[in-house]
Amino acid sequence: MSQEFQNSTNQSTGHIFKEEEIKTLLENVNSNNFVAVHDLLQSYHPADVANLIKVLPEDIQIKFFKHKSSDPEVVLGLSDNLQKEILEQLNPEVISSIVKQLESDDAFQIFENVPKEFQDQILQNLPPKDQTFFKLGLQYPKDSAARIMQREFVSVDDDWTVGQTMDFLRDSTDLPEQLLEIFVVDKSKKPIGSVSISNVLRSNASNKIKDLVTENKTLIPGDLDKEKVGNTFAQYNLVSVGVVDKDQKLIGVITVDDAVKVVKEEAVEDALRLGGVSSEEEITDNPIETTKNRFVWLFINLLTAVLASYVIGIFEQTIEKVVALAILMPIVASMGGNAATQTLTVTIQLIASQQLNAKNVFKIINREIVTGLFNGILFALITGIFVYFWFNDLRIAILIGAAMIVNLTVAGLAGIGIPVFLNKVKIDPAIAATVFVTTVTDVVGFFAFLGIASLFV
Repeated sequence: MSQEFQNSTNQSTGHIFKEEEIKTLLENVNSNNFVAVHDLLQSYHPADVANLIKVLPEDIQIKFFKHKSSDPEVVLGLSDNLQKEILEQLNPEVISSIVKQLESDDAFQIFENVPKEFQDQILQNLPPKDQTFFKLGLQYPKDSAARIMQREFVSVDDDWTVGQTMDFLRDSTDLPEQLLEIFVVDKSKKPIGSVSISNVLRSNASNKIKDLVTENKTLIPGDLDKEKVGNTFAQYNLVSVGVVDKDQKLIGVITVDDAVKVVKEEAVEDALRLGGVSSEEEITDNPIETTKNRFVWLFINLLTAVLASYVIGIFEQTIEKVVALAILMPIVASMGGNAATQTLTVTIQLIASQQLNAKNVFKIINREIVTGLFNGILFALITGIFVYFWFNDLRIAILIGAAMIVNLTVAGLAGIGIPVFLNKVKIDPAIAATVFVTTVTDVVGFFAFLGIASLFV
């Protein structure tokens, strides 16, 4: 195995796992010498160790994680699919050991990927606080705020002083690993705002904690989709935010590192879906799994391509009269497809970031249609001049110019109209829009070009 894997312990240079180290790791795992395994990997960041684990044989992966001394943070660096595959091979005691060593939000991520028949057994092995937290999270939808929040947060009553708060922090044994702010709650345990730690440290011990409160206008309901959580952090420049239940009581907190992870995952997912690739596809998938994942949209693409070909077939006699038409057809379709993809990419980004709404949708649709028209006119002139000198035929130059104007204008409309419609009917536009938009530009491009040609040729 000659592959090298970069380690991000040193973010600027990184460690490279060389063939010798990989060979040594394999030998030590096979011989159950986990002391040597620990010595070999302890200086490297868990996320980078996870990158190494991903490419090891399955039996080595299982042996590695069956040993309870392995770093639980390494499991977090694995993809969901690989996590599930490995966790299915581990017994509940080993999984419980991994979960106990992680912060609650990370632990819940592992717990979600555990086989359901093991979940009750794992819950019984956890402290009561963790059991309550996990049971609460499972009541909320998958990919909701409650599934990525952590229970380690600090809340104090609004009648406490700064001195009482400081004493509480010193005596507490269950503080978050990174404490950014303290939530202040009223008598019914509803948050009225938050106080930054730096503000508490700078204040007199006799001051009331409620006098330091920054009104917390941003509280996230537990059932909010995690993609919207990421957008909320970006919109309000947050470092953490409280999560509340239906009664507006504080049940958890989401920190910026979790929000960044969500934004990254959603961006990757949308990019893959735009290409008709499942977000669940992994580098470790075998060719059969990869083929199954990609088949559906390729098949739909085939059907739409047949439709475009059918349109060409309608004008078969026209094409036979002028061979130049067959040569020039791909230009019109290609320009329309590219223009539509530009609009589609912008539209999906606007939908994902919630910048596209009922108030501005028609304004943006109008902008994209006019942009398509302007581009159509410009490229009609450029292409028309080029085609005129190529074929020395003014009719064909005018023909391709007219088709270019029609197709690029329609491309602007299709690039925004189709994803907006799909989003309205609750279909993810990142998955379905590309195929339909491409079909529209191909069909309209061919129909406009050949239809106009049939009138003049």
